[in-house]
Amino acid sequence: MPLSRRTLLTTLPASALLAVAAPLRARATTRPTTTGVADPGANHAALLTNTVAIFAGTAESNARPETAAKLAALTSTARARLAGLDGAGPGELFKGLPLGTSDANLNTSYQYLYEIALATRAPGPASSDLRDNVDLRRRVIDALARLHDTYYGDQSKGYYGNWFNWEIGISASVSKTLVLLKEELATYRPGLTATYLASMDAYLRNGKDGDVDLDSRFHTGANLADITTNRILQGAVTGDDARVVKAVADQLTVYATVDPYNPRHGVTDGFYADGSFIQHDSVAYTGSYGKVLLTRAVQTVKILEGTDYIDTATADLVAVVRGWVADGFAPLVFEGWMMEIVKGRGVSRTATGYTDVAVVVEAVVDLSGHSTGPDATALKGYVKFVRQTSKAALDPVVFVSPVSVARYADILADTSVPAADLGDAASHTAFNAMDKTVHRRPGYAFALARSSNRISKYEYMSGENLMPWFQGDGAHHLYLAGQDQTLAFGIDHYTTVSPYRLPGVTAPVETRRTIPELYGTAWYDNPERGFTSSSESQNTYVYFPRGTNTLSGGARLGTYGAVGLVLGDDAAYAAKQAGELPDDFVAYRNAAATKSWFMFDDEIVVLAAGVGDPAGRAVTTTLDSRIAAASDTVTVTGRLRDGSDWPGGDGGSGTAPGPVDWLRYADAGQEVSVGYVFLDGGGDRDGGGGGVPRPTVTLDTVTRSRRVVRTSNPDTPVTKRVFSLSVDQPTGARRLSMAHALVPNATERQLAAYEGYGRYGRGPLTVVANTTRVQAVEHRGLSLLAANTFTPGTHHAGRLTIDGAASVLVRTSRDGTVSLAVSDPTTERGTVSLTLRGRWLSAVATDDGVRVRRVLGGTRIDVDTHQAHGSSLTARLR
Repeated sequence: MPLSRRTLLTTLPASALLAVAAPLRARATTRPTTTGVADPGANHAALLTNTVAIFAGTAESNARPETAAKLAALTSTARARLAGLDGAGPGELFKGLPLGTSDANLNTSYQYLYEIALATRAPGPASSDLRDNVDLRRRVIDALARLHDTYYGDQSKGYYGNWFNWEIGISASVSKTLVLLKEELATYRPGLTATYLASMDAYLRNGKDGDVDLDSRFHTGANLADITTNRILQGAVTGDDARVVKAVADQLTVYATVDPYNPRHGVTDGFYADGSFIQHDSVAYTGSYGKVLLTRAVQTVKILEGTDYIDTATADLVAVVRGWVADGFAPLVFEGWMMEIVKGRGVSRTATGYTDVAVVVEAVVDLSGHSTGPDATALKGYVKFVRQTSKAALDPVVFVSPVSVARYADILADTSVPAADLGDAASHTAFNAMDKTVHRRPGYAFALARSSNRISKYEYMSGENLMPWFQGDGAHHLYLAGQDQTLAFGIDHYTTVSPYRLPGVTAPVETRRTIPELYGTAWYDNPERGFTSSSESQNTYVYFPRGTNTLSGGARLGTYGAVGLVLGDDAAYAAKQAGELPDDFVAYRNAAATKSWFMFDDEIVVLAAGVGDPAGRAVTTTLDSRIAAASDTVTVTGRLRDGSDWPGGDGGSGTAPGPVDWLRYADAGQEVSVGYVFLDGGGDRDGGGGGVPRPTVTLDTVTRSRRVVRTSNPDTPVTKRVFSLSVDQPTGARRLSMAHALVPNATERQLAAYEGYGRYGRGPLTVVANTTRVQAVEHRGLSLLAANTFTPGTHHAGRLTIDGAASVLVRTSRDGTVSLAVSDPTTERGTVSLTLRGRWLSAVATDDGVRVRRVLGGTRIDVDTHQAHGSSLTARLR
C-alpha cells in the first residue's frame, strides 16, 4: 500500500523524533558532561525563563496595548482568589472549597494558588501592588506548605476520587508555581520544593518507581504529554538534568503516528495516518484531549527553545504538529466551531464549540512563529480564516500566554498574508481510524459519528454526558453556513433534543436511566467484581463501551464519499447476556438497522434497511432534529406523492397521510433551511419493505435544565423550539427499509425539482439497492455509482459485482476514464475484489496493492486491504 502525502508528512518527522528519544534516555542515566553538550545549568535557566514567558508574558509582550486586557484578567483573577483566601472557613483554604474528602476541591485550591503566584510575576507597563509582592509570594508558599502538611503529603490519606487530579492536575499547578516562585522558595522555605517533588513522584501510582511508565494505560497520549511537561519543569527547578532528559524522551513517543497493527508499548492513543485522534484507547477525542495535546506540544517547543535537548529535532517536532493541525483539526472546524463528534463527554459542557477553537488558534499562532516560508504563511492564513468565518468574535483574553496575544495581533495586522483555510471548501474526510466522517461544501458541513468493536459508542464519565447512549450510532450534525452554531448545536442541542431522537439515530422506544440514577454514584461501584472509579472494567462497560459490530467505515473518491454502518449492541449488553457481569449491572439492548450515507455536492443520501427490533419493541428512526429559538418562526412545508401540499398542523407538525415527495424545514429567525427528499427504498423481503414510509413531523417547545446532561452544569433552564422528523414503527412491526436525501439550504423550488424521484425516477438520483446485504445509489448528474456491501458472498449493484463486505465509489469522466475507490469497512479483510461489467478497461494509475485484469464480461479489480485500517485505495482506468 503506498504512503499518501498525508501519511508521509505525518510519519517521517515522527520517526525522526523517536530516533532522538533513545539517546536522550541514555543521557538521562549518564548525566554527560562531555564536550559538545550544553551546560545543564544554562539549559535549566533557559527552561525556566521560557516557562515564565509563556504563562506570565515578557516585558516586551506585556507592553503591547493588545495584551492589556489579558493582564487585567490575570490581575482580576488573582484578586478574586485572594478574596477567597481571606474568606475561607474551617477546613477550607479558599472559601467554598471544603477540603479533606474532595479531590476536585484540592485540585482547584492548587490552581488558585498558581493564579495568585502568576500575578506576582507578570511584567506590565503599569504599576501593580501584586507584581513582585514578596509578602504575597510568601503567603502562597505558606499555603502550599499547609496543603501539603494537612491534605496532600500523607500518602495513606491521599489518592481518593479521580486519579487524574493526583497524577496530573495537582502536579501541573504545583510545578508551575514552583517555577514562578523559585527564588522566593529558595530563601523562604528552601526544603519545600524537594518535599513536593517527593510527594508528586509518590502519587504517580500508575507509573513505575515514581516516574513515567510507557506501558501504563494511564500514561498515554495527552495524559503522557501533561505528565512529562510537569516533570520537565520539576527538573528545571531542581537542576535535575536526568529528570528533564527522561521526560523529554518520554514525551517524544507521543508524536509518533500510531500504527494500530504494531502499537508501541501497546498504546493506541494518539494521532493516526488519516488524521484521527484517539484517547482512552477507543474514544474519538480530537476536540478535547486532542486539543490538550496540541497545546502541550506547542508549549514543549516553546519551553525547550534555546536548549540542546532536541535542538536537532525541533523542525521535525514542528512538522509533526503542523500535520496534526492540517489533517486532524482543520477538517473538524467549521466557521470557527469545533464539531461535536470528537468531543466525548465534553459535548455536555456549557463552554464548547467556539471556545474549543480558541485553544486551537492559540496553538496555531505559536506554531507559525516556529515555522518558515510557505508553512508559516499557511498557518497565519488559517488564523485569519478562522477569525473571518467564525460567528463568534475570538477574544484573545482566553489565550494562555500574553506572548500569544501579541503574536495574534501581529498576524491579523499583516496585510501580506491572505486568509485561507488549510483545506478545500469542498472536501470529504474519512476518519476511519476513529469511526467518524466529515463532508464539507461551501454552504454546509456534515459530520457523522459511527462506532464499532474498535471505537466507543460514546463517552460518559464523572457525571458528564449523562444520556449518551446513541451518540455513536450514526448520529449526525448538519452545520449550515452563516449560522451561529450555539443556536443550533452545543449544550442546548443536547439539553433540549431527546437523547432517543438525535438526528440520524434508530432507537428503541424505551426509557433509559443515567448512571447516577442507576447506581447513586458517578460510576458503578463494585470493587469485588473489579469495578472501581478508574478500573478497566469501568472503562469497558460504563465510561466508553465499544460496539459489538465490526462493520463501520467507508471509501473516499476525491471530494465524494460512501459510508456504511451495521448497528450493534454495546460491549456491556453482550457481556451481560453472556453472564459476565453482576446481576445488578444494567445494560440496554439496541435496535437493528443497516445504514449507508452517500455524500455528494447538494445531497447526502441516507439508506436504511432491516430497521426494527429483534425484541419486538417499538422503534423510532429520526431523520433529523434541529433546534431554534422559542421566538423564531419555524415552518415545515412539502409535497405529497399525490401532488397535494404537506398538510401539517402547527408550523407543519403531523404524520403524513400518504407517501411524501419532499419536506422543507425553515427557521425564519436564523434564515436557514434543510430539505428532505423521500426516495423509493429499493428494499426486498430480506431488508424490509421497499416503499416510502410515512414520516412524522413534530414541532415542540421544550424547556429543560442544562443540568440534565451534566451534574455540574448550572441549573439553567433552556427553552427551544425543537423540530424532529422521524419514521415510527409500532410494537411488533415488521422490519422496513427507507431512503431519503438531506438537502442543505434547500429552497422549495429546488426541492420541487426532485418530485417523482425513485428507483426509476427522472432525476439524477437512483436508489440501486437497499437491503441488509447491499446498498447503492447512482448519481447520474455526477456519473457516480456508490455502493456498500455488508455480508460475505457476491453482491450486485448496477454495473458492479462486489465480493464480500466493502465500500466502493466509481465515477466515469466525459473522456471515458473511470476512477474508483475501495475500502474495507471491517478493517479485517485481506483482499477486496470487484468486477466492473462492460468493456474491458486497462489501468492508467493505481495505488500499490491494486491489481487490474481482464475477465469475461468486464474488468476485475483486486485490492490488497491487509492492514489498511479502512483507508481508501484508488485506481484510474481507461
